[in-house]
Amino acid sequence: MKKLSGTIAIFALLSGLTACAPVTSNTQRSTLYGSGIGAGIGALAGQAIGRDTEATLIGAGIGAALGGLAGNRIGYYMDHQEQALRQALADTRAASVQREQDVLTATFRSKVLFDHDSAILKPGGYDELDRVAQVLNKYPGTHIRIEGHTDARGPETYNLQLSERRAQTVKQALVQRGVDSSRVTVIGYGESRLIASNHDANRRVAIVIEPTRQAYGFANQF
Repeated sequence: MKKLSGTIAIFALLSGLTACAPVTSNTQRSTLYGSGIGAGIGALAGQAIGRDTEATLIGAGIGAALGGLAGNRIGYYMDHQEQALRQALADTRAASVQREQDVLTATFRSKVLFDHDSAILKPGGYDELDRVAQVLNKYPGTHIRIEGHTDARGPETYNLQLSERRAQTVKQALVQRGVDSSRVTVIGYGESRLIASNHDANRRVAIVIEPTRQAYGFANQF
């Protein structure tokens, strides 16, 4: 029990150190986050193998180094992808790009992509998704989740189905433009995730981009 408590204390200390370190960029955040996770995994592995504090500390150190390296490379990879995505959508007011840790989200107002009560992509929507697909094809080390959202008007079940159909339409358009279908999942939220009292703001499609393990290797190309 004492050894387990020691392991937990070491993990908490290492995590606290990474949390308190000064951070000035997303890449540094990824490095610190990876270090914290790596330290925790390494500490547990060291405890399991050596069953003493010294082995735990060695494992934590190795884990922190490897985790920090992985986090740094993934953060660097996502930095480049974020820049490319923002540049691709810079000339349009149809979408906004946000980043949280290493997750990018491009949110399109639904009326830009679809007519009212329709899941058929508008001609202008193809142009917008062309830009997104070019970035996604350049950065294959990511998983893409397409989320459909509606406003609260109309039957809830119908809105859920409409949001799913719209998300599926966006996926098909991206796949037609060379994006590997195995990278893409779709989900419809209907009216369950309203973000404003404005109906137009609630009708949206979000393209969520998350790094995969492959991002670590692809980072060397940028």
